[in-house]
Amino acid sequence: MKENLTEAIAKLKKEKNAVILAHYYQEPDIQEIADYVGDSLGLSQKAAETNADIIVFAGVHFMAETAKILNPAKRVVLPDLNAGCSLADSCPPEAFAQLIKEHPQHVVITYINCSAEIKAMSDLVCTSSNALQIVNSIPKEVPILFAPDKNLGKYIQKKTGRALLLWDGACIVHEAFSIEKLLALYSEYPGSKIIAHPESEAHILDVATYIGSTAGMIDYVRSYPSETFIVATEAGILHKMQQEVPNTILIPAPAEEDNSCACSECAFMKLNTLQKLYNCLLYETPQIEVSESIRQRALMPIERMLELSK
Repeated sequence: MKENLTEAIAKLKKEKNAVILAHYYQEPDIQEIADYVGDSLGLSQKAAETNADIIVFAGVHFMAETAKILNPAKRVVLPDLNAGCSLADSCPPEAFAQLIKEHPQHVVITYINCSAEIKAMSDLVCTSSNALQIVNSIPKEVPILFAPDKNLGKYIQKKTGRALLLWDGACIVHEAFSIEKLLALYSEYPGSKIIAHPESEAHILDVATYIGSTAGMIDYVRSYPSETFIVATEAGILHKMQQEVPNTILIPAPAEEDNSCACSECAFMKLNTLQKLYNCLLYETPQIEVSESIRQRALMPIERMLELSK
C-alpha cells in the first residue's frame, strides 16, 4: 500500500508540476517522498524560489501560510488543515496588537512560528536559524518587542546581552522535556553530547553542548559522527539525522510524559500522513488562503528576513 501511494504521489506531482516541501518533524514516509526537507528558514527559502504550480506543504499551518504569502498566484495545500501550532496559538492577534500599541517605539520581531496576522504586524520575521542575526541587525539603542516564543527570546537575550520585551508564548513540545530524566539518561551515556533547540526551556539549554535550529543540529552532529548525542527537539528530526550519520548513536531527549516513544512528539505535525498528502495533491484541497491586505503586510518582514539571511 505504501509503495503504491508513493508511486501515485510521484506521478501526480509530475502531472501537476507540484513540489512537496516537508519539515524535519514530519513522519519518515513523508520525508522520503518530499522534494525538500528542512527547517523553517530553508523551507521559506525554497518556497520563495520554487517554479512549481502547486506547493504541497507537509508541515503545519503557519508554514503553509508563509508559502502562500510568498506565492500568491500558486496553489498551496496542506495535507491536514488541523495541523496547527501551540506556539502560534499562544499569540492572539487582538492581544498582540494591543501590546504593540502600548509600545510604539519598539521594533517588532516575530518568530516565524506565528500566524499571518501576527506577521502582518511585524517589522521583521526570524527563524531559529537566523534569530541572533536578525536581532543584531537592529541598532542597540532601539528597543525590541519579540514574540511569540519566550524561551527563544530568553536565549537571544542571553546571547546578545539585549533586553527584549517578550511575549509569553511557548511550544508545548519543547516544554515537555524532563530535566530529571534527561540528566538520568546522560548518566547512562556520560560521554554523550546534549544538543537542544532554543525553543526549549532554560534549564534544558543550560546543560546542552550545542543549541541551534533543526538544520543547525543536523550540521553539528555531522561534524562529530563518532560521538553519542541526546537530541532535545521533536523526535521526527532523528530520521533525517540518522541518515546523515548512520553509525552515530542518537537518543531522543525524554519527555515528562511516559509515552511509547519516550520522547517529545508534536501531535500537530503527526496529523499529516502519506494518504492525506496523496488526497490533498489529487483534489488540490485543503487550500491555504491569506487575504491580500494581510499578505502584503506580512510579505515585507518575511522578505526583509530572507534578504538578511542571504
